[in-house]
Amino acid sequence: MPKKSLGVDVLAAAQQRISWTFDEFDRIYCSFSAGKDSGVMTHLVCQEARKRGRKVGLFFLDWEAQFTLTIDFARRIFAEYADCIEPYWISLPIKTWNSVSMYEPEWTAWDESKKNLWVRQPEPISITDTAAVPFWYEGIMFEGFVPTFGQWFAKGEKCACFVGIRAQESLNRFRTLAREKPMYDGRPYTTNVVENVWNVYPIYDWNTEDLWTYHGKTGADYNKLYDRMYQAGMTIHQMRICEPFGDESRKGLWLYQIIEPSIWARLVMRVNGANTGKMYSNERGNVMGNHTITLPDGHTWESFAKSLLASTPPKTAEHYKNMMVGITAFSPIDLARIQILLHLDVSAMMGYTGAIFKDFFGTSVGLIVSFVLLSLWAIIPFFVSMRKFNKKDL
Repeated sequence: MPKKSLGVDVLAAAQQRISWTFDEFDRIYCSFSAGKDSGVMTHLVCQEARKRGRKVGLFFLDWEAQFTLTIDFARRIFAEYADCIEPYWISLPIKTWNSVSMYEPEWTAWDESKKNLWVRQPEPISITDTAAVPFWYEGIMFEGFVPTFGQWFAKGEKCACFVGIRAQESLNRFRTLAREKPMYDGRPYTTNVVENVWNVYPIYDWNTEDLWTYHGKTGADYNKLYDRMYQAGMTIHQMRICEPFGDESRKGLWLYQIIEPSIWARLVMRVNGANTGKMYSNERGNVMGNHTITLPDGHTWESFAKSLLASTPPKTAEHYKNMMVGITAFSPIDLARIQILLHLDVSAMMGYTGAIFKDFFGTSVGLIVSFVLLSLWAIIPFFVSMRKFNKKDL
């Protein structure tokens, strides 16, 4: 998709979008992560709110396991714009994905059952009482909490949530802006997320250099963690701040050990797999399954697959087995091929899936199930076809 010049610089364009949003929406809040993108956006939004004498919500989801420098920056932003914000510093038990452990594939920030292991204590400004947000429930996931917060904050009025994403950052973020979607007034930097609530992306066309140019020219406050990242050898395009255990963010776990060893020690005790993620998330190979998997010496693919399943929690192993068997049942060609291969005793050629299929389809019960399924695949299309042929003159 070719870029179109708007005839203004990115700062002026962002300010125009923010001004338009204030004109159009009754309720407004910023989704603030204390990163470089949401930091610049929050400065611009709060400056517009102050100029208009309005207040905006400032939503910060505190993940407990975060750098002290990030929390310091969040404190300063909440203090700097105290006159024009409604503060929502959330320190509630909220689940999110943990991509560094099969034994704890989800982890809960501020988990009351692990209070003695908390990485740090909540801030005085934090919302820690679940009664303050009536939509909260035990086990709520991050992906469910965020849009529901927007709907709750809107109070039935037309509401805008400012989100600091940029198209340059990733293909997924580019797609968020470029795809077909419900927009407000046909503006591509808006997306309707739930009833009455629209996300607004005022800095979507900024690049990384623009962010730091803004700070250099205005002297606006920023997260000093980026200075430490630069000292650690990262480029400005590699620096990311988000919750630590996601599929992409786990690649930055090594920074905790370098930048803030005391926090890292608590993090390893707090979240299952943290140290494994730090050691292997940036490597290709078998441990994290990144990019390529090789056959270890002394293994066949079947024995390797079985050893992997044996090393995972029983619930996880059973999930993979059931999923593979269930999917196969919907493909008569695959089902027939598997039975032929199993009875020729060459299931090892099928690698990972062969080990699973042999345990089920290689048994008498599996053979009967296969026969029934294949029969249904023949009988059902036959009778459906006969019904249609009887109604039509061919």
